[in-house]
Amino acid sequence: MLNTRKTMAVLHVATLNRPIRNDLGYGPIETVVYNLDKGLHELGHRSIVACSGDSQVVGEQFNTIEKSFAEYCTDHTLVKQEQMLRHLVMSLQRAKMGDIDVIHLHDADMVEYMFKGVCHSPVPIVMTLHVPAADHRGFTRWNETLMASSSAYFVPISEFQRSQHQGLVNGQKVIHHGIDVEDYPFNSHSSKHDYLFSIGRITPDKGQDIAIEIAKKTNSRLILAGNVQNKDKDREFFKKLKYSIDLVADMNQPFTGNDYYEDVIKPILDSDKQIIYIGEVDSVQKKMWYQHARATVFPIQWGEPFGLVLIESMACGTPVLAFDKGSVPEIVIHGKTGFVVDSIEHMAEAVKAIHLLDSSDCRQHVKDHFSITSMAGKYSDLYQWIVDERTLCQKTFPSVTGLSF
Repeated sequence: MLNTRKTMAVLHVATLNRPIRNDLGYGPIETVVYNLDKGLHELGHRSIVACSGDSQVVGEQFNTIEKSFAEYCTDHTLVKQEQMLRHLVMSLQRAKMGDIDVIHLHDADMVEYMFKGVCHSPVPIVMTLHVPAADHRGFTRWNETLMASSSAYFVPISEFQRSQHQGLVNGQKVIHHGIDVEDYPFNSHSSKHDYLFSIGRITPDKGQDIAIEIAKKTNSRLILAGNVQNKDKDREFFKKLKYSIDLVADMNQPFTGNDYYEDVIKPILDSDKQIIYIGEVDSVQKKMWYQHARATVFPIQWGEPFGLVLIESMACGTPVLAFDKGSVPEIVIHGKTGFVVDSIEHMAEAVKAIHLLDSSDCRQHVKDHFSITSMAGKYSDLYQWIVDERTLCQKTFPSVTGLSF
């Protein structure tokens, strides 16, 4: 089936918060852009990524600004607004060169510029809905403005998120995120260390305080990883969290491979501390923590639209203990690749049952359902359908030219 696809040229308009590369510690949207670019490239498509100059993509790189913003959450200063506008304008100028079939947007703010009439796209636009509807006021206005004949198409990343956007004009079928499973080291249950792992932005929504409670209830060691964003709510949450943390081992040195295991992981695990915070870790480091953990705890307090943590952990053969919220039940198979529970008490009970799960089942589940090949293939089919529909429309109504929302 893959061989029947036409070769497409896709221009990704990436986010600017962080560079698009494969070694990020935190950058969920940027990671998805990198993976999709890689997947499309491996399927034989032309994937062009409009991004900051400090990026490293697999396909073709089109630099619009010199450096990313570095911080994932920053104030929208005039300088940053000017950079975002420059990024969008240059991206659309690139699209007007005539060799692009589809623009793929990944930042809701970029669409806002288009709706304000600043820019007009020469080709159809696909936008992945990376954030919940409640996180962006523009979604409501888009739905009021768009017509079914619009050439803007919106892709939800889970059935849960799709339900949140119920009624959105030109909403498409769900396309789940995917990762390159071969990039994730695999450990069988017999080679795991005796600790639970929690990774994610330090914020009440992610439930690190609940993870600590679970660890104490089950007398388990807990490794907490994640960045504290420039938000008052998150900084205040971390300040309270510190009272329950026994050791802060925020290693800023760029350890890699065996050096990281010998110089960081092993000393931490050899200590007598129970609750340990290790700060933000890079891609290689987080995979090592996943790889050796008994389980990854995911006690979210909100409706997570997807949750890359879930598939990253399972790819390493590490089951997930998660609350039944958001997209979790779509991704984790209860009783096979983890336990999906509804209370702290049930999660504590699940910790005692981790040994009943097969690490191989976790990894195979990701291979079967959340690979970058699967993700890229589904987007490729969508791009082709959109282009074919547009071509048919132009043949049927030759007077219709240009695009409008």
